[in-house]
Amino acid sequence: MMAQAQRKWLFPLISVNLAVTVVGLIQAGGGRDFSAHAWAYALVYANVTGLPAILLLPPLIERLTARRFPTILSMMIGVVLFVALGSLLAQLLLMWTGVAVPQHFWREYHRTLRVGVLLAVVFGLGAFFYASLRERVRQAEQKLHEKELAEERTRKLAAEAQLRSLESRIHPHFLFNTLNSISSLITMNPVQAEQMVGRLAALLRSSLDTTTRPSIPLRQELAMVRDYLEIENARFGSKLRGGVAIPEELLELGVPPLSIQSLVENAVKHGITPQAGGGEVLVTASVENGNLRIEVSDTGPGFDLRTVRAGHGLDNLVRRLDSLFGPGAHLNVFQRHGRCVVEMVLPRS
Repeated sequence: MMAQAQRKWLFPLISVNLAVTVVGLIQAGGGRDFSAHAWAYALVYANVTGLPAILLLPPLIERLTARRFPTILSMMIGVVLFVALGSLLAQLLLMWTGVAVPQHFWREYHRTLRVGVLLAVVFGLGAFFYASLRERVRQAEQKLHEKELAEERTRKLAAEAQLRSLESRIHPHFLFNTLNSISSLITMNPVQAEQMVGRLAALLRSSLDTTTRPSIPLRQELAMVRDYLEIENARFGSKLRGGVAIPEELLELGVPPLSIQSLVENAVKHGITPQAGGGEVLVTASVENGNLRIEVSDTGPGFDLRTVRAGHGLDNLVRRLDSLFGPGAHLNVFQRHGRCVVEMVLPRS
């Protein structure tokens, strides 16, 4: 901390004195009148007025601006303060060292105010604009970094969703039941058995080939949902009822991959399977107030979204929606007419 404070003072100190020395050498080399007396004046003013202006004027302007002073007015107030006080201190120091004559104190003070204004403007406002520009660059870099982190988080969540979908497909219980259903259909209904094999293959392929894009057409997502429901329907028979009822004009709208699929799987697994008499799962969609609203409802007992454990498919979906759309997308869980409804709200795209 001490070393950082020393660097904060050291660089402006060297810069100010170096600038004065260079200007003096240029003027002396050009044959202009730049005596040791004049150089002493310049050094004192540069250090007493210019150096504090570099270090203190930027934060002063920022504080005044934070108090709702216009930036230009804040600059004017800062310059006047530094010129008045800096010139006064410089004249006192010059008089104390014997460079200035006490009898000419006020005359010299007024005469050198112009020098003070120049120093305050060049050094102080120059430092302010430099600091402002550097802060803008820092903020731009931070926003870029945050955007890259958000994109990486989105890709990770999408990959997790894809992995969970694939895991659910090759889970021994699901796979065994599906293959058992196919086996029983081979002799009774070979056509339906062949269709189930095709749907299982399509479902596995969809889980493997799910794009890393943030969204896919609703039509593509619903194809996976229908394949899944058809497979489960072959297992449950009349115990699993319902389906998909979505207007044709909405099918090209974008949705996150495997999002509706996760909701439907959750409804079948936790809403329908535990019930002896089975139940109904229905997928619907509409557009309201510029948002796409997708509902997956079932006749199960329902649940509280706040009790969903971390790492669960719905928890992953909530985090994906937040990463992709921020507050513009969310999940709602509620009861309506004896049904558990999970509503996914997305910006229309």
